[in-house]
Amino acid sequence: MKIDLLRKPTDHMDTVIVMHGEKGDIHSVEYLPEFVISAASVIIKQEDFSFEYASVKSFPIVHNRYRSNIILCGVGNPHELDCDKLRHLIALCVRAALKLNAKELFLFPGFNNPVGEVNFGHILAEAALLTEYKFDKYLSDSKQATIESFHLAINPKTARHINRGILEGRIYAEATNLARDLVNEPANVIYPETLAEAARKIALQYGFSIEIIGLEKLKRIKMEAFLAVAKGSKQEPRLILLNYHGNPDPKAKTIALVGKGLTYDSGGYCIKTPQGMVNMKNDMAGAAAVLGAFAAITTLKLKLNVLGVIAACENMISGEAYKAGDIVRSMSGKTIEVINTDAEGRLTLIDAIHYAINRSHASKVIDIATLTGAAVGALGNQITAVLTNNEALLEKLQSASEFTGEKIWQLPAHEGYKELLKSEIADLKNVGGPFAGAITAGLFIREFVENKPWLHLDIAGTALKDKESGVNSYGATGVGVRLLTQLLREME
Repeated sequence: MKIDLLRKPTDHMDTVIVMHGEKGDIHSVEYLPEFVISAASVIIKQEDFSFEYASVKSFPIVHNRYRSNIILCGVGNPHELDCDKLRHLIALCVRAALKLNAKELFLFPGFNNPVGEVNFGHILAEAALLTEYKFDKYLSDSKQATIESFHLAINPKTARHINRGILEGRIYAEATNLARDLVNEPANVIYPETLAEAARKIALQYGFSIEIIGLEKLKRIKMEAFLAVAKGSKQEPRLILLNYHGNPDPKAKTIALVGKGLTYDSGGYCIKTPQGMVNMKNDMAGAAAVLGAFAAITTLKLKLNVLGVIAACENMISGEAYKAGDIVRSMSGKTIEVINTDAEGRLTLIDAIHYAINRSHASKVIDIATLTGAAVGALGNQITAVLTNNEALLEKLQSASEFTGEKIWQLPAHEGYKELLKSEIADLKNVGGPFAGAITAGLFIREFVENKPWLHLDIAGTALKDKESGVNSYGATGVGVRLLTQLLREME
């Protein structure tokens, strides 16, 4: 989709979008052609359309023997608009246009822009590209409509800020859609080896470095917790290491992004229900988010040094699989009593985190994982659960969340719950029982971060949508790509 500024609207426009505040006059919309004003005024009067926030009305007109579509979108009170509300409005307009099979959109914003020109351009491009996305690769007869171009009909003093925003919004959206594609692929297509190959292609395309470590070396460096999870599958594990070096200062610190990379999770011998297994191809959504974030930060040329670590494997059942009651030793040397083989992600993450800190000398750690059903139970499918040991890092994440619209909520890292992880026969248990599951999972991971500043993002609820909503279509959301990218920008 081409997205740009249009300074001179024509009389022949495929689809016109008029966004307006509830107390304004449509006649005041700059550059809006008279034939649109006349037709829209009739509809507004006849149907008492008041431009309340998120109200949308579409209708066709004929002008000079050409058919056009008009979409009216209510902004409500423009002073109450923020980035996320504006993103939602753009998504509504794009969805309405897709239902009309529109090919070319012309947006006329009839309100004073409260978010700034860079942000407006960013949100326009980001929302349009995210909303149009649909994973239809395996449909024999896909009928997905596509929009060829989206023109913003305003006349700024300089186009530089709007165009910069459009460029950055496109970067965020394309990186997110990259992650969505990976998560939406079934587990017979994306497994550890093919995920590693996909990562290699992404690294080559975007220009960051990559190293892939196979089974024999993983054994030599004693990533035994990771390997315990992996050994039930005939698919060999891969450790995927990404490196972006944007700060040449030899004293510059490295930030680690650690993504959970379970390309399929049956639950192991603590097997999931059939319905619980259907979407377990998405258990590598954390890994996909890290790959998407690397694509974005490399394109943006951030002045940071970032390490990505993905421990990719499957959690399957076989004569080789690990069992409830086993004791496994992590790369750090700490031993873990396996209470539940379906609490496998944290075992892969702790070895990946230990590698990041002790082998690559990361100074900060951010892990992202579809980790617990408890996070879904607590916060649903719209809010990501967060634990941390560093409030300054959390403040930056909250700021990134406000801009991207990827909502977060901090769970308390309550020290008293550490008791739930105590084992009589090992250093830790891998689950803390039926209560506070998202918190105890985070506390388990915290035991391996060695007091480094740390953020833990549990995206179990936010990684998938079962129906289209906002900028998300059915399936993978790509959650975390934009959030991590914006967080890293704020850490520059």
